[in-house]
Amino acid sequence: SSDLGHALRTYSPSPYEGAPSCSTADLNKAVLESQYLRYVTKEVGSSHWDEDVRQEVCRILEEMSQNLQLGSIRLMAYTLTKVLKRLFTGIFVNMEGLNMLQQAIQESPVILMPNHRSYVDFLVISYILFTYDIPLPVIAAGIPLAGMKMVGEILRRSGAFFIRRAIGSDKLYWAVLSEYVKTIVRKGCAPLEFYVEGLRSRTLKSLMPKLGMMHMVLEPYFKGEVYDITLVPISISYDRVLEESLLAHELLGIPKPKESTTGLLKATKVLQEDYGNMHVNFGRPMSVRRLCQGKINRCQYNLIPRDLPQKPSAETQACVSGLANLMVRIQEEGSLISPWSLMACLLLQAPTTVLTQEGLLWHQLTEKTLWLRKLALDFGAHLNWPGQVPDLDVMSSTVTLHRSVVHLKAGRVYLVREEEPVRKHPISPELDVIRTAAAVLMLASYRNQSLHVFVRPCHAHFPIYELFAFFWFLRDIFSNEFIFIPGKSSQDFEEACFLLNKCGAVDISEQEVIVSDARLEVLSFLQALLQPFIHSYQVMFRYLCEDGGNVFTEKQVLPAVRNRATKLILSGELHTYEALSSDTQKNGLSALQRLKTVTKSEQNEYRVNKAAVRRIDDILCESAYFKYS
Repeated sequence: SSDLGHALRTYSPSPYEGAPSCSTADLNKAVLESQYLRYVTKEVGSSHWDEDVRQEVCRILEEMSQNLQLGSIRLMAYTLTKVLKRLFTGIFVNMEGLNMLQQAIQESPVILMPNHRSYVDFLVISYILFTYDIPLPVIAAGIPLAGMKMVGEILRRSGAFFIRRAIGSDKLYWAVLSEYVKTIVRKGCAPLEFYVEGLRSRTLKSLMPKLGMMHMVLEPYFKGEVYDITLVPISISYDRVLEESLLAHELLGIPKPKESTTGLLKATKVLQEDYGNMHVNFGRPMSVRRLCQGKINRCQYNLIPRDLPQKPSAETQACVSGLANLMVRIQEEGSLISPWSLMACLLLQAPTTVLTQEGLLWHQLTEKTLWLRKLALDFGAHLNWPGQVPDLDVMSSTVTLHRSVVHLKAGRVYLVREEEPVRKHPISPELDVIRTAAAVLMLASYRNQSLHVFVRPCHAHFPIYELFAFFWFLRDIFSNEFIFIPGKSSQDFEEACFLLNKCGAVDISEQEVIVSDARLEVLSFLQALLQPFIHSYQVMFRYLCEDGGNVFTEKQVLPAVRNRATKLILSGELHTYEALSSDTQKNGLSALQRLKTVTKSEQNEYRVNKAAVRRIDDILCESAYFKYS
């Protein structure tokens, strides 16, 4: 039908059978009358529920609450149809997943959990559900979106409820948010959608899940207020991401532009670009009751009244963490890997000077990409590779789509660097490094979309004594970099060995792991895939051991590490520009905290144990493969 006809179509969803009709006013009233909030006010210093406290709660609710209205949804459907048609060649949805979701929504409260890679993610789920007559979700969104003139109100009326990014120690705000979320789940008046990763991934790689919202949505089940809750992981995959350049510059320390209506209007130039296809994969609905069976004793919640605040036990925290990590892993497994992601893996393994000056031979890249496609399939990847189109045409059109990152000229592939404005004086070597780094980080972000396929074999990619111990060490170091489900180390190791054995890279017996000479290229590829992360961490570790003080803040250390990495690149001692990425630096710092070699005070100051950090660096240097200097 026409775009207007689509927006005005009859919309008749089948909601949760046990849910009462619940308007925005009804929802806010239920939160306001909560006994839980009254108990919390005593904790924050108010001896009783007085008018001042009530007014503050009302103000928070007014700032926070959604106001879902069908008229606004129809307006948004019309607008999104126009925008999405300009941006994407097509949006593909798995109907099997949608049909299961439609059934699940009628049986229990549903939590929709998409990954977060682009601003486009925000309303595309609602758009799809509207199209297929499925109840629309209420969506957890960051408070800056609410401040956008007109747009903020449209988003609120499209189901968004807004959360402050920095709640800190504001117990009353936290209590209002928690009760608001739990009331939505208890009543089942609408599916609830939130990003378990918390933030939009600037690297296009899965982030460690944030557990606050996850605990809120699960608590009604833990307390026996609902019989069951259904979790639905959703994987959104893009051929090309709108914010690719913006994300790369953010990683280099350039502040993100503030969300505003004016900025949104200025960004309309993106409508002139082609972003290929979007794939939205709705995962199999998962019962919390079944997932938690044998993992948590809910009887602990019967010992005190449900309305009383209760600190979660270690058992509960472990259960919530395990479920959150499981959802992210399922999101990864459900994502589709594009040919460009495989090509990016290989392009980044070529020397940067080759990509910027000589160019990489096109026929070498295509041959290697076809080899990598087979390896990815052996490892269980889901590829978005058109079967009815010749392979060379697929790869050629892929490079054309990503002409902002690379270009093909005279049979060679070159990295595209941003054009510099005309200057009176030559650009400094340091600025030239940043120009190259922006292009490399854009390329790395697309490589990151396929890392989950290779990351476990990467951690067990060469035969050394006590292989499992080294696998465990790398897994521990990179727990902020890649997603590993807590308590599943042995399973991850077995999976890694199985995949290496399956592709013929190693022969495994009960006593040893033997490298197959015929498949050394597999191991070489996996080594090269992990090297940028190893080298980036080493830059951080060595700065802390050699140049950094014993006490520092994050704002002090990140620019200092970036300066050290820049000097090492200019001197030729370091070859990975990913060491300049702030996210990689933060992950390295978090790894040291987890290993208790760096401690963080309440004043957000870090104290480093240099001897312990040096020992960790020495372990990484046991293999000559990992030395950058």
